[in-house]
Amino acid sequence: MSTSLSAPGADILTRRITKQPALWLLALVLTTFLAASSVPSPLYALYVQLWGFSHLALTIVFGCYAVALLVALVFFGTASDRAGRRPVILMSVLLEIVALALFWRADSLAWLLAARVLQGFATGLATTAIGAALVDLHPTKGALVNGVAPLAGLGLGAIGAGLLIEFAPAPTQLVYVVLLAALLLQAAFLLHLPESVSQRQRFSWRMARPVMQVPASAQVTLKSLLPVNTAQWALAGFFFSLGPSVARALTGTASVLPGALLLGLIGLASACAVVLARAISPGRATVVGVLALAGGGLAVAAAVASGQSMLGVLGSALSGAGFGIAFSGSVRALVPLARPQERAGLMSAFFTASYLAFSVPAILGGLATIRYGLNRTAIVYCVASSFLALLALVDRKRPAAGSLA
Repeated sequence: MSTSLSAPGADILTRRITKQPALWLLALVLTTFLAASSVPSPLYALYVQLWGFSHLALTIVFGCYAVALLVALVFFGTASDRAGRRPVILMSVLLEIVALALFWRADSLAWLLAARVLQGFATGLATTAIGAALVDLHPTKGALVNGVAPLAGLGLGAIGAGLLIEFAPAPTQLVYVVLLAALLLQAAFLLHLPESVSQRQRFSWRMARPVMQVPASAQVTLKSLLPVNTAQWALAGFFFSLGPSVARALTGTASVLPGALLLGLIGLASACAVVLARAISPGRATVVGVLALAGGGLAVAAAVASGQSMLGVLGSALSGAGFGIAFSGSVRALVPLARPQERAGLMSAFFTASYLAFSVPAILGGLATIRYGLNRTAIVYCVASSFLALLALVDRKRPAAGSLA
């Protein structure tokens, strides 16, 4: 056995990268996952044009992604605690590669649905395992990367997809080929990722176990945050489902680039806001974020009503920044209230509520477009989400608000 271990090249296969390169590698992988998740959004309007399905079908595709992600969060949120970080991350990368291959070959709504469901599950599996691995490597830097990388990935993925679709050949295929190549390269390096879980079991689908236990110490704070959190994620769901179609209508162009740039602006504004919000207390961040989010949503509604595209751009940027600030405040308020062994259950509950708010209202919005049209639906959706966020902010109980400060 010793001979086989010392064979030429064996040390290369077993060598582990050090903590700092591992931190940057995981940041890159997490960014790539979320970039891949945002790539279909700029393409939705093109898919509608090519395959002739409705805005309702479009939002159902969007909703399926969120539901599949929720299933992964709820049932496999703690799998990496038992199987180890590296095996679960590699499994999620493999599933994402298969999903991207499905997108690449998609020629109908059924293919698109299958790819989006698999991608949602892979992303949910990856975000929990990568998030835990980042904190294992460096608690402070890891927490910051967990906040910034997903939002930056959403923005960069949308912009990159828009540019490739607009200026490169094979608009519904090339972007997925690029992502496939990136993930395959990253997977080669992930084989050398250091493992931070000492006692591990073999990964099995039988590990599926719903974990959504909210500790008593966090129940009051979570309850006070849920109305605000629901409104802000509902508005985000609008942007990432119907937003590109609204952007095309505002600019009067058949190009997907305006919608891609809109999503990119929202994602990057959110990522920058997370970094800047570190200096603000969680309670104040929630208030400031909701005010910015609501102001941006109302500005977008006014832009759709008046046809002013520049107002729509400003409103989208403001909404994105508001989302990042409010999201940062919510997470920083919740995480310290749970012990380490309770955090997975708490965050599973928090993100379950978040992604339900992200998907269900967007599907209802898609249904409304059939009866009321895209523009009218967009105006009502943005105004309603903004006012609900403000109402939830005003109606928060004083003891709960004080616990966030």
